[in-house]
Amino acid sequence: MSAIAAAPVGTRRAVSVVSTSAASLVDAPTVERTVVASRLRLTRRGRGVLATLAAVPLLAGAALGVLDGGGAVASDTPASTEFATVTVQGGDTLWQLAADLAPQADPREVIADIVTLNALSSPAVHPGQQLAVPTQYAG
Repeated sequence: MSAIAAAPVGTRRAVSVVSTSAASLVDAPTVERTVVASRLRLTRRGRGVLATLAAVPLLAGAALGVLDGGGAVASDTPASTEFATVTVQGGDTLWQLAADLAPQADPREVIADIVTLNALSSPAVHPGQQLAVPTQYAG
């Protein structure tokens, strides 16, 4: 049976190997060996992997913070949107309504506002249909 003593990592120390059998106790020479304990060294690739592993949680947290966009604030007062109502006559189109309601404005913008306010799926209108018009155009 042998006993080996070792030094902590990063230091040099002589190691004694001593045999403990009965026959060798009389003439056993002591053998001295030097063991060099090497330090852990990171390669360039290892440093890159370590940096990536450290950066991924930080980047994920930053992305969640940016994409969260903040919380919505609810209030006790209802939102009020002021608008006027226009009834569509036979043969009317949104373009004609936009030109009649706001001759100074671009008809495309007026039509976009009317479609958005009324949640229309298409620009087609029907006679007798009630359309909400923003107050800025209903003068």
